Amino acid sequence: MTGRVEIGAVIIGDEILSGRRRDRHQAALIDALAERGLELAWLRIVGDDAQLLTGTFAETLRRDAWVFSFGGIGATPDDRTRACLARALDRPLVRHPEFVALLEARFGEEAHPNRVRMAELPEGSSLIPNPVNGIPGFACERHFCVPGFPAMAEPMVRWVLDSRLADIAPAQRPAEMALRLSGVPESRLVPLLEAMEARYPDLRISSLPRFEDGRPRVELGIRGEAVRAAAALEALQRGLAEAGLVTAPEDLELLPPRAAPGISKPAKGV
Repeated sequence: MTGRVEIGAVIIGDEILSGRRRDRHQAALIDALAERGLELAWLRIVGDDAQLLTGTFAETLRRDAWVFSFGGIGATPDDRTRACLARALDRPLVRHPEFVALLEARFGEEAHPNRVRMAELPEGSSLIPNPVNGIPGFACERHFCVPGFPAMAEPMVRWVLDSRLADIAPAQRPAEMALRLSGVPESRLVPLLEAMEARYPDLRISSLPRFEDGRPRVELGIRGEAVRAAAALEALQRGLAEAGLVTAPEDLELLPPRAAPGISKPAKGV
């Protein structure tokens, strides 16, 4: 696989949306992708509602994307990932013989009748090995489904990246540059930012306002190809000066480039 690719993620579970548990998958996935020169394009967090989850998979399947799905692959009734993905694909659930054999080897007779339900996968699925407890996830149609436990999910995601997606060409990491402007409310920047977006449609230009020490402050960010981003930064500085929005040199601060995400350690718990 060459060229720029789209990588997305679906994080599943009512407990994430209710706040009973906090998500740790996003940070771990971003780090794993960054190590390989890749980026996460989008993320969805979905509860255990079957209709909503099926609709989510129907939408992600229509995208030309590689998708990591976290959670919902156990044997209890609220584990609906397998069935909802199969429904979105209009495929039956079938028992994967290798998966059944793994369960029987580990649990013996106790693999039946409940644990074996985990081996009912959308037709055409392949397995993703789990180095923690040996119970695999599965892959089907560019979707990689792993458990909701980060300590298991993280090494499984890395296995997918190293084996299934190893030939994805890393994209050139976008440059990220930023200025901090003090003493000017964000509303006064609207015309200049509109002009910047029109002039640099290939870049992402952001505005993050805050109020500190009794003064408004706005962090203005530019993200994209390095040469274009540097040119846009210079144009933004000139535009601020020409509009009379910088009254003193100390009111405009060039922020250091944002560092790439760090490498995370395996997370424990969900």
